[in-house]
Amino acid sequence: MKGVPAEQVLAELAELRKADLPTHGGRLFAYVYDPAVPGLDELAAAAYASSAHVNGLDPTAFPSLLRMENDLVGMAAAVLGGGPATVGSVTSGGTESLILAVKAARDAAPHIAEPRLVMPVTAHAALAKAAAYLRVALDVVPVGADLRVDPAAVAAAIGPSTVLVACSAPSYAHGLIDPVEPIAAAAAAAGVRCHVDACFGGWTLPFLRRLGEPVPPFDLSVPGVTSISVDLHKYAYAPKGVSVLLHRDEQLRLPQYFGYADWPGYTMVNPVISSTRSGGPIAAAWATLRHLGDDGYLALAATTLEAVRGLAAAVSAVDGLVLLPVESTVVAFQSTSVDLFVLADELAARGWHTQPQFQHGDIAPSVHLTVTAAVAPRVSEFAADLAASVDAARALGPVALPDGIFDLLGSVEAVAAALGVGSGPSVLPDRMAVINTLLNAAPPAVREQLLVAFLSLLQRPTSVG
Repeated sequence: MKGVPAEQVLAELAELRKADLPTHGGRLFAYVYDPAVPGLDELAAAAYASSAHVNGLDPTAFPSLLRMENDLVGMAAAVLGGGPATVGSVTSGGTESLILAVKAARDAAPHIAEPRLVMPVTAHAALAKAAAYLRVALDVVPVGADLRVDPAAVAAAIGPSTVLVACSAPSYAHGLIDPVEPIAAAAAAAGVRCHVDACFGGWTLPFLRRLGEPVPPFDLSVPGVTSISVDLHKYAYAPKGVSVLLHRDEQLRLPQYFGYADWPGYTMVNPVISSTRSGGPIAAAWATLRHLGDDGYLALAATTLEAVRGLAAAVSAVDGLVLLPVESTVVAFQSTSVDLFVLADELAARGWHTQPQFQHGDIAPSVHLTVTAAVAPRVSEFAADLAASVDAARALGPVALPDGIFDLLGSVEAVAAALGVGSGPSVLPDRMAVINTLLNAAPPAVREQLLVAFLSLLQRPTSVG
């Protein structure tokens, strides 16, 4: 590989970015969080650059990072009901926060040979990932037709090997808040930790409550809640990736740490999974939170709430769409007469990028919209395009899968060929309905295998001159 001038590198990067979905402008309803605050990107980028080469491995060498992390934990604790004894850690994202919450619970009970985690089926998949990584068994509790878990069913699932009970505030798929108070009470009665996954939208809930929304108790102010996680790169609008894991007190956090001195190098002591950590994301998050402050977040929550109400009304106005309950910053809907995967393609053709969600047991497919402040000015535009997209999807009808496609499921290459998908980074079709229809029809285990193999097709080395 030969070196090239800086200007050429940046030009190549700009060309590559042209293929990405838009991160700003309110047209992408997943993956990114846009507050539409002028100058915020520039502030975060400058803060990131100032600390990009600072290493969070040793806080005694770089006390600036220690101060910023402690400030971020303090700000999160203030938002999420923390008290004088609350402690926490800054992680790289929600998945790391959840892995560490499970680790702390597992390692706090070394006498339990086969530890178990109880959670609703609507809990984030990252908790299942944590359980898989840490060899913790899952006890998954179903939800009712209203997509809510019964606290009594959670309590009944707690057994002598349970080390942690987890719930969501709100859940990712549908944006609903689990009944945290009775769940935490059941966990406390059994002497088990209770973690609230507020990674997705938990930062906004206290501000929505201040705006008069009926947000139930969900955070560290609830007796029995022992830990809570919140992503700052979501509704705190910091650049990726920064999350905070809070524990009610230091004794609860201690099993989270990893220490190792039995080698001739430095003694490794880590509060989180990573050892070396760039200070860039931490500094960017610190600058973002300091700049916006409580008043800024309250204003952003008000703007987001306006957008949520507008989108919910737009969905409700379209014949054939069924709006799911709205409790946070998510608008999700199902359909009685329209193929949602075709609808998602029609919306994408009009510049709106949504997140189709598959059938799960008795839970029907849905379309998920993560709503941010940047969406508010575009609600009427989306409403018109939604109605037009539903008409177009209804005219097209549901997707018909190729004959014999299910006979090919043993070979992802054969499936990809049958669906017109090749390999490499530029093979995704313009329309995803046929792929989503196949994935929706496949059992979860088969779906996992197909997507793992498909991702492997995409991730192939390229030759760089």
